[in-house]
Amino acid sequence: MYELATITSKGQITLPKAVREQLDLRPQDQLLITVHAGRIVMIPIRRRPLTEFFGYFQVDRPFPGMKALREQMGYELGRRIAEGEE
Repeated sequence: MYELATITSKGQITLPKAVREQLDLRPQDQLLITVHAGRIVMIPIRRRPLTEFFGYFQVDRPFPGMKALREQMGYELGRRIAEGEE
């Protein structure tokens, strides 16, 4: 499938509807974006329950807050995808 998207003056793009439907992408879903061999690669990040990440985070410090936890989860998931674990 090939679809065309245009970059706005703010650097934003809209994913074509056919792409969103084929990949079942919904509002607030995230994409891991990387550049490989001169091409932009976008990998959908599937939402997962927090329980799947049990054991990945240190517990010897105070709770950092939901925002920090979500950022840490995104980083960990990106690492797992980049290393082929996902």
